[in-house]
Amino acid sequence: MTRFIGIEEKVSFLRQPEAYAASTQTVETRQTHMSWVFLTDRHAFKLKKPVRYEFLDYSTLEARQRACEDEIRLNRRLADNVYMGVVPLLVTGGGELRLGGDGEVVDWLVKMRRLPEKLMLDEAIAARTATQANARAVGEVLGVFYRAAQKVGITGAEYRARLRAEIRSSGRELVRPEYRLPAGMVEAVVAGQLQTLAREPALFDARVEAGMIVEGHGDLRPEHVCLEQPPVIIDCLEFNRSLRIVDVASELSFLWLECERLGSPGIGRTIFETCCDVTGDRPPPRVIDFYRDWHACVRAKVAVWHLRDHEINYPEKWMEKARHYIHHAAAKHQMF
Repeated sequence: MTRFIGIEEKVSFLRQPEAYAASTQTVETRQTHMSWVFLTDRHAFKLKKPVRYEFLDYSTLEARQRACEDEIRLNRRLADNVYMGVVPLLVTGGGELRLGGDGEVVDWLVKMRRLPEKLMLDEAIAARTATQANARAVGEVLGVFYRAAQKVGITGAEYRARLRAEIRSSGRELVRPEYRLPAGMVEAVVAGQLQTLAREPALFDARVEAGMIVEGHGDLRPEHVCLEQPPVIIDCLEFNRSLRIVDVASELSFLWLECERLGSPGIGRTIFETCCDVTGDRPPPRVIDFYRDWHACVRAKVAVWHLRDHEINYPEKWMEKARHYIHHAAAKHQMF
């Protein structure tokens, strides 16, 4: 029986350049509340943390293997030349850790081609190098993807119930007193979103009837878009299919919202409009506004969730993000 090897020992090993078969001068590390990422000179390796949340379960070796395999399969839809495969982390007969080769598997990693950071859309927006031509190229890639995406069989009532449940979930989380967020704003936004669903159900039923509810990306943010030629889009949500069941307009509205937050609403709008030109979709402005506010609340909830991970640095950064999203969603409510 192999001795127990915890996440700290695995991370310590994977920080070392000697751990990798391909020669590398350095290893940079990044972490989220779900994964560790190790960046070598040419590759990226992702190790999933042995965590369990209400929306994912990485607590067993088998679950992490499945998640790695799903990540490769699903992300090759939009980044086929980036996702290289799943690599085992092993213990040799002598008790040493090894990445690939012979031994007893103690974990699994996703291996990717390392993308140039300056070409990631968030970095390009910050550097003011993102162009309208870049945005149109991204929109065209997404349009082709959504045209071919698997349509989801769901009724209008079922889809609205999903939206309603997420609105209430975000509201419950964001008014928790330990976060010290503006509860009045949160409650007003939640009430407004629920009223839209109740008063204008035909808006959302029409989206279902038009076949615009698909298995999409699930986390379409600027930091997941690389402005190569052609653009590639990485890091879809592999761990929970229900989170990939989206209205195309919802996913595009989210990317637009995030581009706007970074200071480039024009890039987000061009991606949105170009994609719609490719798909032939024309979502009503009321639907777009609803989705932007809905995503703002979801992102605020995700931001405060980072505070549960005591290894995450700079908790105030996540609180500031949450407050930003709440104020964005509340901006249309005249009482504030």
